[in-house]
Amino acid sequence: MRISEAAKADGAAVGSMRDGKLDQKFLLTGDDNSPNNYLLNVGKTGSGGWGTPRHRHNFDQIRYVLKGSYPVSPHKVMKEGSVAYFPESVHYGPQDRPEGLEMMVIQFGGASGEGFLSVAKREAANEALKKKGTFANGVFTWFDEKGGKHNMDGSAACVEEATGRKLTFATPRYDDVIMMEPEASEWVASKAPGVATKTLGVFTERETRIGFIKVDAGATLDTGTRDAIEVLFLSEGRISVDGQDYGPQTAIELLPEDAPSRIQASEDALFLSVRLPKF
Repeated sequence: MRISEAAKADGAAVGSMRDGKLDQKFLLTGDDNSPNNYLLNVGKTGSGGWGTPRHRHNFDQIRYVLKGSYPVSPHKVMKEGSVAYFPESVHYGPQDRPEGLEMMVIQFGGASGEGFLSVAKREAANEALKKKGTFANGVFTWFDEKGGKHNMDGSAACVEEATGRKLTFATPRYDDVIMMEPEASEWVASKAPGVATKTLGVFTERETRIGFIKVDAGATLDTGTRDAIEVLFLSEGRISVDGQDYGPQTAIELLPEDAPSRIQASEDALFLSVRLPKF
């Protein structure tokens, strides 16, 4: 088990591949050599907002709006407390994040096995590309040896620079971003007193699972065992693990090899639970 708090986590601003200011705290990262490498971060949009053109990725994402509203596209907006699944290969945007928006995002290798590029490799590629061309409005522009002009999505350009190969996309398993409204789903009581779960969805043949866990003050959540990486994100309340107290915006990583642990709620606690794809 690994535990990380946003208040103590490392952070950085998103590089020049995008326009505007977006500060992120990196809570948990996976194994860069694994097909389900991942990154869990909490981001806050700075002064002037932050935007991207319409684009897509070769990895999966789950977004959870903590404060404000998030425009996925001009006609699709996530409200505070909502959750959405952004499947690999599916276009979304253009997006224009308003100042003050806070959102938890977990990005991870999707069912295709293409994996996920770490922040360190992405930012190194960003710096290398700035020596070859320019970023503007989320697009990387460069000129070839014959003077021909080329434009490419900034994120995609970073992936190609980092991997040294052309970016390819798996056939989309879904036709759009899947938005979920948690209040429309019912809580299901567990066998443990004071603990309830809410499943929002299970996706792809690798069974990525998204849901919530609610633990009443004074109750205990037994993490049990699992056959894939599971990540818990505490959005409300306070908990104690092995005598250490944690508050909101705490992330917990549970690996298949981890022994069961006990999470005690000192206040009513709400977790977003994400089970990553089975590989």
